[in-house]
Amino acid sequence: MVEEVGSCKRTGPGYGTPLEAMSGPKEALIYVPCVYNGTGREKPDFLATVDVDPNSPTYSKVIHRLSLPYIGDELHHTGWNACSSYHGDPSSNRRFLILPSLLSGRIYVIDTQKNPKAPSLHKVVEPEHIIEKTGLAYPHTSHCLANGDIMISFLGDKDGNAQGNGFLLLDSQFNIKGRWEKPGRRAEFSYDFWYQPRHKTLICSSFGAPSVFTQGFNLKHVEDGFYGRQLFVYDWPDGRLKQTLDLGDSGLISGEIRFLHDPSKDTGYVECVLSSNVVRFFKTQDGSSWSHEVAISVKPLKVQNWILPEMPGLIVGLLISLDDRFLYFVNWFHGDVRQYNTEDPKNPILVGQVYVGGLLQKGSPITAVTEDGKTWQADVPKIQGHYLRGGPVMTQLSLDGKRLYVTNSLFSTWDRQFYPDVIEKGSHMIQIDVDTENGGLKINPDFFVDFGAEPDGPCLAHEMRYPGGDCTSDIWI
Repeated sequence: MVEEVGSCKRTGPGYGTPLEAMSGPKEALIYVPCVYNGTGREKPDFLATVDVDPNSPTYSKVIHRLSLPYIGDELHHTGWNACSSYHGDPSSNRRFLILPSLLSGRIYVIDTQKNPKAPSLHKVVEPEHIIEKTGLAYPHTSHCLANGDIMISFLGDKDGNAQGNGFLLLDSQFNIKGRWEKPGRRAEFSYDFWYQPRHKTLICSSFGAPSVFTQGFNLKHVEDGFYGRQLFVYDWPDGRLKQTLDLGDSGLISGEIRFLHDPSKDTGYVECVLSSNVVRFFKTQDGSSWSHEVAISVKPLKVQNWILPEMPGLIVGLLISLDDRFLYFVNWFHGDVRQYNTEDPKNPILVGQVYVGGLLQKGSPITAVTEDGKTWQADVPKIQGHYLRGGPVMTQLSLDGKRLYVTNSLFSTWDRQFYPDVIEKGSHMIQIDVDTENGGLKINPDFFVDFGAEPDGPCLAHEMRYPGGDCTSDIWI
């Protein structure tokens, strides 16, 4: 089957290049995992379908809810069974959405093709089978591979020990194949990952031990070594750990990681959550190893009426536009969404910033203090009469780079600890208009999805995916 996309022809899922993907169709739907776990509401998590077509009468509404069969999953990140690594293979189809459950360890496979507006449950990979065959628990990131397999990172073993982490392989029928990484020297943690076939490399970040972070955040656990500050470099596709990059204090709690989309490039970025830095990683000049440097630093703010005298930004939600021109992330504590021009990858330039929540918004008891002793709070606008609760977390960018969607739940126990109003009143999703010429961010006043108004009670919204056309997490070979 050959599908016309503008003036381009393509076979199989995805696109031939990241730039070709930018000319793909405008998104009309978006899938959002919604969590009841940790809210006190004994309901199963569900996958929401949201209408994002401004010409539709149900624009910015939840039009379908796929309720899952179990309670206590904590849906988190998602992935596809096939993506642009399959481009050119007409037998492949980006049909199934992979939903790992961070706490239960269960993996759901969702069929989005039969009815994209109302996806259905296709298969469940049970956690006891995963543990029995691999010893892995607490799944996080899912990526499709060019050979038909699906690879998922796991943060620990069934007891929450980070030393039990690793990578699971599922075949194209979602059967357990085993672990990807080879025996021998192992990463201490494994969280988010990205592979770059042309450089024969996979790089993995290191978050923390599930036994610790699932209970909430405690700064002492960082001091005690329960959180990571490393990047782990593996041979691709062999699975042998070949290098560990210690990011030091500038890289405390390394989180989401992204290579540039251009598969020839040997550079990428990782968010360092607690240090509130974005670290650039790159091949050394002789090409024999990898190195790193801080590319962006968000300074902590002096504050009053908080648990600490200084407040870090707490960077999350990192992504890169398909043309590699812009990098985005959010500061969960400070409450702002940022856009950086990365045309010079070594020197990103801040070109867009907008506050959409946070601990410092007007009306909060917490205030920031400037160097001259003055206090300030962020001016966060209402959207359609709604106050913006919590802080921004997950981001999703349209293919053309002009629309950035943002949700505001990080993880249920952390939400309860820092933003209890999100637990009580639920999440929301907003859309930010992006200036892709000069840089700049502006809240869309016509788009607001209130997950606090769900029929079964307020819930927590996390990562987002477009059916069929989502390429922001694709890997080109």
